[in-house]
Amino acid sequence: MTDQPSPPDYPLADRIALTRPSQVKALGHPVRNTILGLLHERAATVTELATAVERPKSTVAHHVKVLADAGLLQVVRTRRVRAIEERFYGRTARMFYVALERSTEDEEAPRDFNDFEVAAGESATAFRDGKLWGFIRHARISEEQASGFWERMAELVTQFDQLPRSGDTMYGFAVGVYPTDQPALPSGD
Repeated sequence: MTDQPSPPDYPLADRIALTRPSQVKALGHPVRNTILGLLHERAATVTELATAVERPKSTVAHHVKVLADAGLLQVVRTRRVRAIEERFYGRTARMFYVALERSTEDEEAPRDFNDFEVAAGESATAFRDGKLWGFIRHARISEEQASGFWERMAELVTQFDQLPRSGDTMYGFAVGVYPTDQPALPSGD
């Protein structure tokens, strides 16, 4: 074990519910998801983020502004570099989860945001290279039990987020619990 502090290098909330469509919509771009992922390690400037994602600084500045306007990023510290104040951005929470109340009249509410869709796209190369590890299980359980598993998974995600950063490869970690249309045996009574 190392004495290195758990990332990131700034204080933030454990979890924040995304309750506005604009917040969920802000997550709908792959560059913004990458920026949020990078900021799990440490706070960064727009210049550092642009270098990491290999995009123009103006493009990254736009995405940072969208995330900040949605309340997902904030300035966590500043420093003077010559005559310019450099801003370091950080996440507002370790984990964001969608808690939208969607109505049929709400046309602005994104209907297609899904972390598993993102994970599927990101994991295609790992699958092809034989480096994708996973499990899928089905069980007939109560809604309360499913909620309990959700809490345990959230704790595991938090633990994953706090691992000291090392190595050269960025790994993804996807967990979920969801209702299915899988058949169930009738009770044994």
